[in-house]
Amino acid sequence: MNAYIQLTLSQLRFFVRNRQVLIFTLFMPLFFMIMLGSFLGKGNDITLDGVVIDQDQSAASRVMVEALQSNAILKLKPSEDVDKSLEQLKHGDQKLVIIVPKNYGEAVGAKGADSTKASFLQVYYDQTNQQSAQIGLQTVNQVADGVSKLLSNYMPIVRVEPIGVQALQLRYIDFLVPGILAMMIMSNNLNGVSGQIASWRERSVLRRMQSTPLKASTFIAAQITARLVMNTAQALIVLLVGSLIFGTQVNGSWALLLLFIVVGTLTFMSIGFIIAGVAKTPESAGPIAGLISFPLMFLGGVFFPVSSMPAFLQPIVKSIPITQLSTAIRQVMNVGAGFGELWQEGLMLAIWLVVSFIVATFTFKWE
Repeated sequence: MNAYIQLTLSQLRFFVRNRQVLIFTLFMPLFFMIMLGSFLGKGNDITLDGVVIDQDQSAASRVMVEALQSNAILKLKPSEDVDKSLEQLKHGDQKLVIIVPKNYGEAVGAKGADSTKASFLQVYYDQTNQQSAQIGLQTVNQVADGVSKLLSNYMPIVRVEPIGVQALQLRYIDFLVPGILAMMIMSNNLNGVSGQIASWRERSVLRRMQSTPLKASTFIAAQITARLVMNTAQALIVLLVGSLIFGTQVNGSWALLLLFIVVGTLTFMSIGFIIAGVAKTPESAGPIAGLISFPLMFLGGVFFPVSSMPAFLQPIVKSIPITQLSTAIRQVMNVGAGFGELWQEGLMLAIWLVVSFIVATFTFKWE
């Protein structure tokens, strides 16, 4: 127990005294957060992503859906689940939910001769974001008016029924802070562990440790504890800075947030041990870690939402650990989601942790 405590304290002192470690593990993430938050974080995102639901499935409704989807401003994806789409709207994941109701085709045909009557499109919008709502409603009205003119020789038979939904008032900084937190956990452990272990192996530090009564389990436990303490402290600093400067907050459970920080730390530590085992020198460990972490930083939903990426890439991106970690932290902080909503992210991270730990046990070398 004494060796475990001494090793843990020694590792923590190394973190504190090493200025390069502090700069790249704490100050760089804070710099990214403050700079991007200052330029982009105070405004609302007005990208008009949305969902269109065709409940009628008639020739007339398909014409309307095609017209909506072909509009350059609207980025509408087809769906069949009304409840799920409205839930996404409330959480800020969508800006519009447009429903073409049942019997739309019959209504268009029956009311085409009477300009005082119309077939309604139900457009659900976020009433807390008036800028997006106005642009969205005006755009949908223009599309509906164009379809009406084509159907009835310039007689308006299709009208829009706007329905406001109270959604979360999220800014870009609310999206950014959880992503920065996930990026910091990844960088600290994946890059930090691989470089440090490879350096200790080259300087025969690990070989000398192996020749002492020190157990490998004690050494690894001390490494894990020190990095968990350091990651938790740095996470609290990031959250504090975000709260004081930009007014961000944690709407969900602090215990659940801490759980994902712990699981994320262990996962990326395991991957770092794999890199340290594969790399022959500290000079090669850095590029290997960078080759992995740099793309993940931009693909893992840190700075940009995964939904904005190409459709063919999204299934791959959603399977990597940084995406699961950033999504879970973001849902806990912004939406207040519980473990019941985030069990899939937790399961994926756990699978990554177990698999990478098993691989690390085979690749780790003392010398």
